[in-house]
Amino acid sequence: MSSRLEGKVVLITGGGSGIGQATAIELAKLGAHLAITDVNLEGAHDTYRLCGGKPHYCGVMDVSSKADVELRVSEIVAGLGRLDHVFNCAGINPTSYPLTDTTDEYWDKLVNVNLKGIYLVTRATIPHITTPGGSYVNVSSICGLYPQAEQAVYCATKHGVIGFSKSMALELGLKGVRTNVVAPGYIDTPTNSGVVKGEEYVTRMEEGNSLGRLGTPEEVAGVVAFLMSEKAKYMNGSVVEVHGGLKMLES
Repeated sequence: MSSRLEGKVVLITGGGSGIGQATAIELAKLGAHLAITDVNLEGAHDTYRLCGGKPHYCGVMDVSSKADVELRVSEIVAGLGRLDHVFNCAGINPTSYPLTDTTDEYWDKLVNVNLKGIYLVTRATIPHITTPGGSYVNVSSICGLYPQAEQAVYCATKHGVIGFSKSMALELGLKGVRTNVVAPGYIDTPTNSGVVKGEEYVTRMEEGNSLGRLGTPEEVAGVVAFLMSEKAKYMNGSVVEVHGGLKMLES
């Protein structure tokens, strides 16, 4: 039973940085053909180069736009021939606000990207994943399992990802297509809300972790690759926490 993904076609959203980029690099090493998308074209191109260029696809995708998602998916299938796996990684990290300070615009932004984006990409790609053994891996967060104060909107979107994914696991399972979730904890990326807050908050995150450090995007990427592989072929509807052993969960 192989963990390689030789010749498999994988769509990655949010592939221009962080976990998306690290996962693209890992999957390329395993022989996958990638459709690397991001709202930031420069970031997507950087990932494309790091993955060796051809036979991969690279393009802009705004996951919150139905028209943009459908256009890109049709281009990807036309260019790469099919789809086998989808990694829904595009998302916006939280800013801590008391709910009374939260704006409608902030709600719309997070819901449209973090939750509606997965819905749009999944709906557009289902008709193209026709071979048993295909899968979806969707990114939630520890906040989708353990709510935090002043992050109600973000937590709502990440809880929603889990509920949506479990429903898709039931809906697509009989077709041989699996849906699983990764729920990262404190990962050292430039957009991590704690990293943005500065060194003192990073120290708090490290001290609240049983391993005494932040995780790396590559450590999440390894889990994603496993979930797509034949080694995980009986995992469907699972939520895999990737957080190093948290000792505290607070905002």
